[in-house]
Amino acid sequence: MAWKIPLFKIYWDEDDVEAVSNVIRRGTYWANGKEIPEFEEEIAKFVGTKYAVAFNSGTSALHALFLAYDIQSSEVIVPSFTFIATANSVLMANGKVVFAEVETDSFGLDANDVNEKINKKTKAIMPVHIAGQPCKDIKELTDIAQDKNLLLLEDAAQTLGSYNKYGKSGAFGDAAMFSFCQNKVITTGEGGLLVLDDEKIYEKLKLIRSHGRLESSKNDYFSNINDNEYIQIGFNFRMSSMTAALGLAQYRKISKVLEIRKQKAAYLNEHLGKLEGLTVPKAFNDANHIYQLYILRFAENNLRDKVQQHLQDKGVMSKVYFNPIHLKEFYRKTFSYKEGDLPVTEDLSTKVLSLPMFNDLTTDEMDYMIDSIKEVL
Repeated sequence: MAWKIPLFKIYWDEDDVEAVSNVIRRGTYWANGKEIPEFEEEIAKFVGTKYAVAFNSGTSALHALFLAYDIQSSEVIVPSFTFIATANSVLMANGKVVFAEVETDSFGLDANDVNEKINKKTKAIMPVHIAGQPCKDIKELTDIAQDKNLLLLEDAAQTLGSYNKYGKSGAFGDAAMFSFCQNKVITTGEGGLLVLDDEKIYEKLKLIRSHGRLESSKNDYFSNINDNEYIQIGFNFRMSSMTAALGLAQYRKISKVLEIRKQKAAYLNEHLGKLEGLTVPKAFNDANHIYQLYILRFAENNLRDKVQQHLQDKGVMSKVYFNPIHLKEFYRKTFSYKEGDLPVTEDLSTKVLSLPMFNDLTTDEMDYMIDSIKEVL
């Protein structure tokens, strides 16, 4: 339907258009262009890691990451309260998914439940930073990973630019993934990127990304007369030059974009926070919350459903982020998951609702949403 207020709008300007146009106009290196390493270097520097590797999606980045760390036949602990790619990427690398509960404040992995799920087959923990801040238990999860000699691999798809008193999103563990899908704070339409410090894994990721092909800036496949050597099986997970150019242009606006989003969220918090029956987003551990999503938590699930239906009737899009992965048809049929397996996650998923959040959201639009919710409450 044609929404009066959509869930998100992409923030762009003429710098984005010019960046992509410049790559097109030069008529060459639409793949493997200089923009790709430039984008990688900028994001690595921003997060504070040694390396970054760009991919054509966040999902392919996670897939490559689990292949590089060889999690085959090993267990990876993940939340069910997240986008399905988090769990699917483990399976694509022939690992075993173990779901753990989330805490109900920041919606991140619950450290106590994670600790209970660890056994001799566990190789990695993957916390997911939800909505725009590091998960509340990230310090405890980092300590558990270090104490148990496990990998800590962050799904930081929604939190580029976020940090808390313990560190930056993407720099807590061994590696992290950021997404640049169209609804993210900065976007390239589709795209993903991994950040890390381990040179050996970095080199593996580059092979996995591009057919297992050995190449460097001096023997790039498209710019020398010789054939390259292929030393393993790999995929075509590469980011295009136009995509990277767009990513660079978007990244250069990130401070402005994040500040505007925080102002919008503060306005909504001020007005919705006074209402009974719901809880507005809150930052934990002195976090810089970037509000990739603006998630309300209702006291009762029937109230959430009434609000969502009323918003739809008023032309305001909202969405449940997230319904549990373990209750999706594939996971039910393949692994025999059922209702009751993760009661905290399942209950939380019936009470959350994401409202529209984007840079061009006007005060009138926010007031319209606020009034619409008040009409139900």
